[in-house]
Amino acid sequence: MCQMNSRERIEAAFTHGAPDRTPTFEYVILSGMAGRLLGRRCFTYDDGDEWVAAVCELGWLEALRQYITDRLDLAQLLGHDLMYIMPAPPPPTNGAMPSNDEPSPDDPVERVRHRTKQGCQLPLELHEDSMSVYLLMREEMERRDMDLPMLAPACAHGIWTDVDLMETMLLEPEVAHEHFALATRRSLAWTDQYLSVGVDQVSVGGDFAGNRPLISPQAYREFIMPGVKEVTNRVHEGGRRALNASDGDLWPVIDDFLNGCGVDGYLEIDRSAGMDLRRLKQEFGDHITLYGNMDCGLELSYYTPEEIRRLVIDCIEAGAGNGGHVFCASNAITASIPLANYVAMVDAYREVFTLPKLRAV
Repeated sequence: MCQMNSRERIEAAFTHGAPDRTPTFEYVILSGMAGRLLGRRCFTYDDGDEWVAAVCELGWLEALRQYITDRLDLAQLLGHDLMYIMPAPPPPTNGAMPSNDEPSPDDPVERVRHRTKQGCQLPLELHEDSMSVYLLMREEMERRDMDLPMLAPACAHGIWTDVDLMETMLLEPEVAHEHFALATRRSLAWTDQYLSVGVDQVSVGGDFAGNRPLISPQAYREFIMPGVKEVTNRVHEGGRRALNASDGDLWPVIDDFLNGCGVDGYLEIDRSAGMDLRRLKQEFGDHITLYGNMDCGLELSYYTPEEIRRLVIDCIEAGAGNGGHVFCASNAITASIPLANYVAMVDAYREVFTLPKLRAV
């Protein structure tokens, strides 16, 4: 088989063809791990305090350019085939931010109603400067002769920790529907912006599960699935791919989450919550691309390098056959993960595909 480039490899995963190797990327590598891998101080706006410090030190545009340099250096070091890029925080303003002195209602339903009313008064679109990162990223990739597809988030339908919203879904469904209708309009606006700057994949949905879903399958179908499906359709109209994203045990709603929402892929597969890649591959692998599923919370944090090596080999074997698999961790690579463990994961992947080991870091 001829060697593919990254874009061809990712495309083969989505068309369920036969890539020359399982494509790989990392969802989020926070600045602590990024710095250890690159051997220098790294700025990421995933870490708010680090980003504020970078902007104060370098200025907004130079901080953004350094962020892009760090991300692409990491991608080259680790051999990634895809880039997950969040919109950039806009430049800080000198003027005072408008204050909201209106008291929050005591009733949870009224609090949700109040939030939705406030949200309707704000722009749906992301700040135009926030889109600069995608244009600058593409320019820098071209300068380096790289062509990695970009993935960006439009996940406004999550309910994680939002007790008020979950109560409102039961007590006043119409108020909850208004909340999700606004979430859909916002996700559509973001998606249109992403399409305009050349983003290739859009993640939709949002967290709604832990050790089990936080709402019933019926509630997911009623409140969340229609909006996510609408955003997915917009992504498809633009000729791009949509991934549904949520941690947790999704088995009770998995058909709605994937087929009902009409998505192309599944991001944040949570192995520790019981989302087994082999079963997912068997049930959905002919039409859904599965991202994962190395567990970042338990396995990468606490297992030994040799245990991690065995898990990597098992993960790649579980996802093999007719494309449909992108190798990565289940979520963010944080500073709490030992460097030796992360290097063990990368080197095990490289061992499977007879690639050179990661250089000493």
